[in-house]
Amino acid sequence: MKSHILYLIALLFILPVAGRSQQTPAPPQSETISITGATLHLGNGEVIEGGTLVFSEGAITAIGVGIAPSGRVIDATGKHVYPGFIAPARPIGLVEINSVRATDDEGEIGNMIPHVRSIIAYNAESQIVESMRPNGVLLGQVTPQGGRISGTSSIVQFDAWNWEDAIVREDDGIHLHWPNAFRQGRWWMGEPRGYQPNKEYSGQQDEVLDFIRNAQAYGAGAATAVNPAFASMQGLFDGSKTLYCYADGEREIVDAVSSLKEAGVRKLVLVGGYQAYKVTELLKQHDIPVLVQHTHSLPNLVDEDYDLPYKLPKLLVDAGLLVGLQNDGTMMHQIRNLPFYAGQVVGQGMDRETALQLITGNTAKILGIDGRYGTLAEGKSATLFISGGDALDMRGNQLTHAFIDGREVSLETHQTELWKRYMGKYARQ
Repeated sequence: MKSHILYLIALLFILPVAGRSQQTPAPPQSETISITGATLHLGNGEVIEGGTLVFSEGAITAIGVGIAPSGRVIDATGKHVYPGFIAPARPIGLVEINSVRATDDEGEIGNMIPHVRSIIAYNAESQIVESMRPNGVLLGQVTPQGGRISGTSSIVQFDAWNWEDAIVREDDGIHLHWPNAFRQGRWWMGEPRGYQPNKEYSGQQDEVLDFIRNAQAYGAGAATAVNPAFASMQGLFDGSKTLYCYADGEREIVDAVSSLKEAGVRKLVLVGGYQAYKVTELLKQHDIPVLVQHTHSLPNLVDEDYDLPYKLPKLLVDAGLLVGLQNDGTMMHQIRNLPFYAGQVVGQGMDRETALQLITGNTAKILGIDGRYGTLAEGKSATLFISGGDALDMRGNQLTHAFIDGREVSLETHQTELWKRYMGKYARQ
C-alpha cells in the first residue's frame, strides 16, 4: 500500500513535466525535397521570383529558375522562402521563467569568468526555444550573462535532443561588458537623480585590461600551472575566438575599441552600440561589426531623436558597417519577435532585403557561420522556412514549413496547443 502511494505521488510530479516537454526532434532528411514557385529571399540582398529550391541530405543542391524538381515537391506558389533567422547574444535556453530562480542558469558567480561555458547549461527542450521556430528563428547564440567577463558562448540550432546535438559552433566567443563612464544616481543613498560620471570608471577599465594582458602573458610564457580563465582567453589573441564587447556610449565605444585592439584582441564585435553612429569611422577603420539592440524601444536620453532606436541600424548600414540585430533588454520570450525588429527598420527607409540581412547573412558573418548558414546558396545548409507572406511583418509571417539542416521541424508550440484548445471551446458554444 505504501509503495502504491509513493508511485501515485511520483506521477503527480512526472506527468505535468512530461506534458510540457518539447516535441521529439525531427529525423534526418531521408528524401530529396523541392520547393517550387516561390519567391526566394537569399539573405544576401538578392531575390528570385518564381524560383525552385532543391535540397537533399541536409544541403541545398540547386536553386534558381527553370530547375526541374525532384523527390517530394512542395508547391509554394505565391509564398516566400527565407533562410532561418539567427538570434545572437542572448541567453536563450538558459532561462525558462525569469522570476523562478531554479529555471535561471544564465550567469555564474564571479566577475572575470571567461572559462564558464554556457553551452553545457543549454536546455534543448526549453519551451522558449520551441517557441522561436514558428516565427522563423531557427538558430541562436547561447550567451552567458552577469559579471564583467560573463563567459563563453556557443551557436546552436533549435531542434535537438540535447546540447551536444544542437551545436553549430562551439565556444565561438567571449562576452565582455565594458564599464560605463556614466551611471544613474543612487537616490536612496542621497545622490542626485539622473546620469552622473562614474568615478570608478578608470579603475574598472584598468581591471579589464590588466586581466587581458595577464592572459596574453600567460599564453606567451611556459606556465607550470593551468589557469582555466587565462587558458580560455587564448583564442582572442590568435583569432580563433571573437570578443563580443557590450558598450553603448560614445566614450565607452572609443575606449573599448582602442584599448582592446592595443591589448592584442584580433576579432572584436560591438554589441549594443547605441551611440555607434557617432564613431562609425573608428569602427570602419578597425573592421568592427555591430550587433544593434532591438528597435522597439524609447531613446535613452531626453535630448535624442525620438526615433533613434528605430533608425539606428539604417544609420550604421548607410555608414558602411556590417550590422546585425539582437534584442538585448527584452524578456526571453520576446526573442521570437526578432524578424519584426528588422521590419521596423524597413519602416525607417531601409530596403527590405537589406533589412533581412540584419538577421540572416550579416549575423551569420558576424558569428562566423556564414560558410554554412545565413543565406540560401548551393552547398549550404537547408536551414530555411516557407512563409505565406512577408516574414518581417507579423501579418505576413505565417509559416507553413520549416527545415533545419534538411529536417522538417514541428511548428507546434505550447501556445499553438492552447490556441487550438480554446478555439475549440468557443467553437462549440
